Formats: sequence, C-alpha cells, structure tokens
Amino acid sequence: MKENIIDVLLYLFENYIDTEESQKPDKDTIELELERVGFQELEIHKALDWLENMTVVAERPVNRDASIRLYNDNELERLDVECRGYLLFLEQVGVLDVETREVVIERVLALDSEDIDLDQLKWVVLMVLFYQPGREVAFAWMEDLVFEDVEAVIH
Repeated sequence: MKENIIDVLLYLFENYIDTEESQKPDKDTIELELERVGFQELEIHKALDWLENMTVVAERPVNRDASIRLYNDNELERLDVECRGYLLFLEQVGVLDVETREVVIERVLALDSEDIDLDQLKWVVLMVLFYQPGREVAFAWMEDLVFEDVEAVIH
C-alpha cells in the first residue's frame, strides 16, 4: 500500500482530532492504531512530527500591507496555479489572513510530496485553521467547502 503523510494526516483528522471525546488516546496508542490499519512507521512519524509543528508560524516576515504574495521557485514547483489561486481566493473572502496563509504554505511545503493537488491543499487549510485560535468561523466555513466538495464527488 503506497501511503503518504497526507493520508495519515487525513486519517488522524477524521478519527481523532475533530472528536468531542474528553479522553483522547496517547501518542503510543495512536501509533499502534495507525500501524494496525496499515500505515508505515516512517509515514506515521513524519505525520506526527508535521502535526507537532502545526502552530509554528512561518519564518518569512509577513507584510500586512502587501497586495500580492510572490512565491519562490520551490513554492511554485510544489503549488500549481490552481492551488495558488485558491489560496488567494481564501484570503480575499476572509477565510485566511496573511499569517494563516503563511502557515498553510509552510505546512504544505513540509509535506513529503512532490506536488500538492487542490483537494490536499483544502485539507491542509482545514487542519491549520483547526489549530489557529480565534479562527473558528473560518474553520467552519472551510469545513463546509471541503465536505461539500466530497459530497459532490460522491453524488
């Protein structure tokens, strides 16, 4: 089974992170569960490290007055025009602010993946918003966008 970090993260998000349980399992229990369902140990550790760094603010200084975000060559290679356009859309409608956009870009680049498609980007945005204090409304809006797309594909 060829799995990657995003698959592990999606499994964790759907099964653990967004639950109302007061007693969440510890890291060792989660690792065992992930191995039991078929994820590779290396991918599990990469995904857990990725989550631990979720609240790290991007190192690049953020200019709040900038009207456009310029992407470096590495970012351009990993984020296609559709993904970059979607980030711009999310920023324009207020789902992402400048700082959160930078965290999303940093977290996308931290994935062990050559190319990120739009669906993967949406899930990363959702996970980042989940961890950002004061972004509950944006999280709810993004959650609707992600799950509406999933339902549209199913129907």
